[in-house]
Amino acid sequence: MWQLQHIFHSKNLHSKNRHLGIFWLVVGLFAVVLSLEFLTPPDYVFGYLYIGPILLASAHLSRKTTLLATLIACVLTLINVWLPGIETVGMPTIASRIIATLALIVTGVLSDRNRLYQQTVLQQQAKLEAQEKLASIREDFASALTHDLKTPLLGAIETLKAFQQGSFGSVQLSQESVLATMMRSHQTTLQMVETLLDVYRNDNEGLQLNLAIVDLVEIAEEITTAMTDLAASRRVHISLHHGASDFRQFLWVKGDTLQLQRVMANLLANAINHSPRGARVEVALEPGSSHQIVKVTDQGAGIKPDEIPYLFERFYQGQSDRQAKGSGLGLYLSRQIIEAHSGTIWAENRQPTGATFAFRLPTFPCHPSYSA
Repeated sequence: MWQLQHIFHSKNLHSKNRHLGIFWLVVGLFAVVLSLEFLTPPDYVFGYLYIGPILLASAHLSRKTTLLATLIACVLTLINVWLPGIETVGMPTIASRIIATLALIVTGVLSDRNRLYQQTVLQQQAKLEAQEKLASIREDFASALTHDLKTPLLGAIETLKAFQQGSFGSVQLSQESVLATMMRSHQTTLQMVETLLDVYRNDNEGLQLNLAIVDLVEIAEEITTAMTDLAASRRVHISLHHGASDFRQFLWVKGDTLQLQRVMANLLANAINHSPRGARVEVALEPGSSHQIVKVTDQGAGIKPDEIPYLFERFYQGQSDRQAKGSGLGLYLSRQIIEAHSGTIWAENRQPTGATFAFRLPTFPCHPSYSA
């Protein structure tokens, strides 16, 4: 503690000594210019030289000192018209000194404004740095808290599984639906926690991909099957088709299977959650020579046109009339994954109602086993 006080005191002393030195330098420059003014005829206007010490005072001394120096310089420049009073002074000399005085006033005013501008800039920079630091602290806290939430969630899910399996006694029929609802709720929460963790990790460290040659059709079929229970609980029907073709095709891309599964799951869950009961969600797979395209279309309320550019932003939830509100992270994570695959993801309204969320990935020319 004593060492910190000593360092702080030393810095203050050094700053005071530095300001004192600059103050006496300004005084010395004033004395030099004043000597030139009063030792030469009034026709020789040296008042312009006061600009140097005024600028020096503005850069290093207080605002009050700078304004005082400007005032003194103006008075000394004008008073030299009558002092020392040895020679008769004509109107051209008086005009020259008035012009010099105006130049000093302009210099003082501009230097004062420049000081205020620099102070404003420094204050804004300090605010931005403080906000960035606070944002970083908040993100670190949220990341740590989210990570710690996984343990109790996993424990609760395992306990519910044990209940469902009869480890704590037989489960009645009325209890099975309650346990199933609790299980879905905990699994959804766990998925949200994992998504939040992945978002923070990707933002800080970048998304790491395990690239391989994969078929988007196979991924779509797996996720569609996995989403059947969720769709059934919402009374939503899922259909999968291959664009204009009636036959199963292959959509080869070079990508990370797990990450692309997450994108499909996010888009399909988003479509199911925003669909009214009895509606249909369509998954369309469209092969192309340069890009493979996947489209997920729902029959919900659609998207407001002014919200479309922000749908894939972090934590953006929108103000539309669609059925469900999420965390605003699923679409953001999907964008991270697709862009890491050098692809594009977008959303658009469907006529007469509904919305389409789609992505495209570069086509891999041909899978070895397929060509064989």
